[in-house]
Amino acid sequence: MSNSQIQHFKLFKPYGFISQFVINGKQKRNKRLLGELYNFPKGTMAIGRLDEKSEGLLLLTTDGATSTFITSNQIEKEYYVQVDGLITSNAIQVLATGVLITVNSKPYLTKPSKVFVLEKTPNFPERGRKIRDARHGPTSWISITITEGKFRQVRKMTSAVGFPTLRLVRVRVGTITLANLKMGEVERLKEIQ
Repeated sequence: MSNSQIQHFKLFKPYGFISQFVINGKQKRNKRLLGELYNFPKGTMAIGRLDEKSEGLLLLTTDGATSTFITSNQIEKEYYVQVDGLITSNAIQVLATGVLITVNSKPYLTKPSKVFVLEKTPNFPERGRKIRDARHGPTSWISITITEGKFRQVRKMTSAVGFPTLRLVRVRVGTITLANLKMGEVERLKEIQ
């Protein structure tokens, strides 16, 4: 594919969508797929994944080499995470230095990451499915920046330190951010670095 034919996009993936266009060669009922959000060109692929319950920045491309580079351990991915309870400084420290999770049924120690408590609640749109209300106790919002991307890694990390994830929104991949993108909106990019 020539460079003039390569296309890149960023998307604010809503809750309830999976980061795919087809499943095992065909669409499955009751699964919401990315093709419902925009008329992407043939050959478009999601760069990395956000699971069905996660939201936020998803990059897409028609170029396999770009996808491989972005999913490498060289590129930071930042998430804003709402967790159950008032997170402690000790839990933040453990998350930052590395926490033991399970990957493919084996113990795995995560690489060091950047973690801090957000001073203000992020101004994200309401999610399609309600999280819960204040009667269930307090919550905290934290930022976690990782370079790896194991299956459900951030959720497993917060759970391992006793603060399960209630809402997870990816806000940055490398230098690309959600910026002012609205939920479900797609924007074409000239390049992805």
